[in-house]
Amino acid sequence: MPPKGEVLKVGDLQLHYHDHRPSGVDRGTVVFVHGSGPGASGYSNFKFNVPAFVAAGHRVLVPDLPGFGYSSKPTDIDYTTRFFADSLFGLLDAADVERCALVGNSLGGGVSIRAALDHPQRVAKLVLMAPGGIEELETYMAMPAMASMIENFVGGALDRAGLRRVLQNLVFDPAQVTDELVEERYGILQTQPPEVLSRMRVPNMEAELSGIQCPVLVFWGLEDAMVPASGGRKITSACRPSRLIEVAECGHWVMVEHRRMFNAACLDFLHND
Repeated sequence: MPPKGEVLKVGDLQLHYHDHRPSGVDRGTVVFVHGSGPGASGYSNFKFNVPAFVAAGHRVLVPDLPGFGYSSKPTDIDYTTRFFADSLFGLLDAADVERCALVGNSLGGGVSIRAALDHPQRVAKLVLMAPGGIEELETYMAMPAMASMIENFVGGALDRAGLRRVLQNLVFDPAQVTDELVEERYGILQTQPPEVLSRMRVPNMEAELSGIQCPVLVFWGLEDAMVPASGGRKITSACRPSRLIEVAECGHWVMVEHRRMFNAACLDFLHND
């Protein structure tokens, strides 16, 4: 299981998060917004990135979205991007964060897009790694890793071997799926109802992308089997200013598979653009 952090009550939800503060000058708050899938949590997605951002002078918040990690997992709601974004800002309000940079991958990227559109005054910069929410559902469901995840997570109980196979579909190098990662996510998976995915609603926001008002940095693995890499160019065509980093020999988890490059590029973007 991942380590536990702090919990705040937001409406009817208990939202879990990790709060890391720099020892010196604070260069602004960065909020990491994790992706979906069986056993997902903020810690498991970003444990290799947080130390570099804190060392560079950032307060870093790593929340578990509703339905994931140690946060509440209601079964009687639709998990929409707006629900996630509103819950995220409820957490930030409670944590006294007025303005921040959002760093979101996959589902978390889609949630970050929704958040930047709905609350432009609160999002200073936006970092996206293969975000959801910029294609129609049929396009996503045709991707092999997405189909595998939905079938296994909603269709029945996953044992450790099955979970490992699902996670290996998300990376170029299967060695990135360590025993430690499987155990972290397997423990959370035991608490995660299938409604978290079966009632997830991520509409296509492509037509709204030009409404994003902050600078955007996009990463995409060219071997991503979860979401098509052409999505990166959709974002950079619509958003100004923006830049796109496409990464060879990389699947869906740029921040894990190429963590040193990812950390350095993000910090340069946060500090200099």
